[in-house]
Amino acid sequence: MGALLSFFVVIVLVLLALAGIKGAGLYVLFGTVIPYAAVATFILGVILRVIKWSRSPVPFHIPTTCGQEKSLPWIKYSKLESPAGTLGVIGRMALEVLLFRSLFRNLKTELRNDGPRLAYGSNKWLWLGGLAFHWSMLIVIIRHLRFFTHPVPFLVKIIDSLDGFLQIGAPHLMITGVVLLLALTYLFLRRVFIPQVRYISLPADYLPLFLLMGIATSGILMRYFFKVDIIKVKELTLGLASLNPGIPSGIGVIFYIHLFLISSLFAYFPFSKLMHMGGVFSSVLQETWPITAV
Repeated sequence: MGALLSFFVVIVLVLLALAGIKGAGLYVLFGTVIPYAAVATFILGVILRVIKWSRSPVPFHIPTTCGQEKSLPWIKYSKLESPAGTLGVIGRMALEVLLFRSLFRNLKTELRNDGPRLAYGSNKWLWLGGLAFHWSMLIVIIRHLRFFTHPVPFLVKIIDSLDGFLQIGAPHLMITGVVLLLALTYLFLRRVFIPQVRYISLPADYLPLFLLMGIATSGILMRYFFKVDIIKVKELTLGLASLNPGIPSGIGVIFYIHLFLISSLFAYFPFSKLMHMGGVFSSVLQETWPITAV
């Protein structure tokens, strides 16, 4: 039910953009007003969410690290599991943020009939799917900086060329676009077909997945099937980035659908579970900052 509701919401958003552009010709609304409003909502929402976190009472420190902490000189402690210095904290945070270390060690539990007994096993597919999604998303975002900058930074050009190094088709197939959509599909199917995960899944878990799948799908359609005028797209995006917006004619309705879905995700971000992106830094710092042994 939650998946159907979230899917319906995304379909309504697509139809709103289609009707607004194709039917009513609201180019300024969907090309300027809504993107600016979405970015403002995103910035303000993130600030308010962080302020709320900072004001939440923390009566005592509850470390969730595992491993031997630093205590007596002759007892070897775990420098990454329970760091006692700034370097260890940085190392643990880097592994967590860049490689999802705690998710890599995530275990699945099963109640076996022979006993009955509780059995633990590895669950690396979730880690691999999450890693593929986040890194692909990061590279896609970096690649899109070429639409907001002039001249295009050298690093963005390098990443763009490496992403399409297979040179399949014309225009070249971007690997991260395909990987992103496949990773999102896996994360969605996991929620649907694993009973335990489906039971605890809410519409708030499905909506970001469908929004991201809609953004990835519309981007792929726009690049390979429904052609848009890239020069005019860059003219619009450069105008938005420089706070000097303009609406070039003849871009194509698929672009405005793509932009509207991105704007919807931006506006929804601070109020969703996607805010874990910001919360992971504070949580890791709280968990791993040096604790004096008693």
